[in-house]
Amino acid sequence: MSQHDSSSSAGSAPAIERRTIDVIPDEERHGSVRNQFTLWFGANTQITAIVDGALAVVFGADALWAIIGLLIGNILGGIVMALHSAQGPRMGLPQMISSRAQFGVHGAAIPLLLVVLMYLGFAATGSVLAGQAINEILHLGSSSAGILIFGALTAVIAVVGYRVIHVVGRIATVLGVVGFTYLAIRLFTQYDVSSVIGVVPFDFVTFLLAISLSAGWQLTFGPYVADYSRYLPRSTSGRATFWSTFAGSVIGSQWSMTFGALVAAVAGDAFLGDQVGFVGGLAGSAALAVLIYLVIVVGKLTVNTLNAYGGFMCILTTVSGINGQTRIAPAVRAAYIVGFTAVSVAIAVVASADFLDNFKNFVLVLLMVFTPWSAINLTDYYVISKERVDIPALYDPAGRYGSWNLPALACYVIGVVVQIPFLAQKLYTGPITNMLGGADISWIVGLVVTAALYYFVVGRRTNAPAEMIYPAKTPISV
Repeated sequence: MSQHDSSSSAGSAPAIERRTIDVIPDEERHGSVRNQFTLWFGANTQITAIVDGALAVVFGADALWAIIGLLIGNILGGIVMALHSAQGPRMGLPQMISSRAQFGVHGAAIPLLLVVLMYLGFAATGSVLAGQAINEILHLGSSSAGILIFGALTAVIAVVGYRVIHVVGRIATVLGVVGFTYLAIRLFTQYDVSSVIGVVPFDFVTFLLAISLSAGWQLTFGPYVADYSRYLPRSTSGRATFWSTFAGSVIGSQWSMTFGALVAAVAGDAFLGDQVGFVGGLAGSAALAVLIYLVIVVGKLTVNTLNAYGGFMCILTTVSGINGQTRIAPAVRAAYIVGFTAVSVAIAVVASADFLDNFKNFVLVLLMVFTPWSAINLTDYYVISKERVDIPALYDPAGRYGSWNLPALACYVIGVVVQIPFLAQKLYTGPITNMLGGADISWIVGLVVTAALYYFVVGRRTNAPAEMIYPAKTPISV
């Protein structure tokens, strides 16, 4: 089926998405790899990415070296993230369902539970910033009103699903380009930016911290990136999917983080104390500030929808592995999304500022669960199985992949544990990190050690099929 035919046949598909954890059949495939660029560019041109870039300077790096370090990290992490995206068109599956090929139908639930917790944390903390922007736009008296409105918007878009998520990504791309270009002009005209570039000597530790910040940012997209490429026609080039996703995510995040590094260099605490307020003030007039707040809301809405959509998909993958379901009714799908969003909104509304800060730090520590999962998934798919998966067996505990793959799970646990001595987080700093002067290289250790260990332990015992096996027919969920 050609891409033209796929797009045409998909034109009569319902507006509200009906697919969840089941395979997307060829007749429902549609879209272009260009959509991957706009989705991930839009998801990364947002205020949290700005804050992430600012932290590189706050940690002590010179703005110039911070920007270079952030670029290296975005490229390295973006490669891993885009390799996951390239799996989508070939398999037509949500990202975490494919983990059953490595961990077993039931075993895949172990990393999934931690992934759900992390996305819940990202959704909650992101809702606070977006809620502040909505309050500024609508001049709401209640601090929680903006959060509730933002949560409702997130739930609606996530329930409608794949098509509208990509539309929001395109809107966020346009608004992000216009908004951030304007803010960059304002920054350079209001501050002497050149005076803060190249003034701090190169420091390897802070440089490595900048790399880790952006690499970790990219790695967090891994467990759900293929959820947004799985509707592309099966004939879509994996290379094209890779580069479109990679370019959108890396360019978008680097743009935002570069801006954040420069803002932190010239404004420091004035920005970190009130990120939303500072950006709005930088806009100039009240009318322009409202437009910038709108850019913030749309950017956060894009990524928060990804968190809600990916979070509910991870929950469904876990539950379906236990109860044996292969398809989920649309009403159940909507209930999961609304429930996930409601919990994240409740955390954002009722939690104290200190709790949110501590919870965010806890979430950052949990980043170490992503790297060994990515290492195992990518090593198995590209190196060991060579892109051959028995898709029907992913839903059958008695099938090819079994219920629990204990060697793979052992590799995963070791991959998490081996990172602990190398962590540099607020909640915990490892002993080797202290020896390195505070540099966090845990993600590098997690990727390399886990990939090598998994290949050594599992590589010669692969149960991959001779070729990709697709289900004969995939009925629509009802």
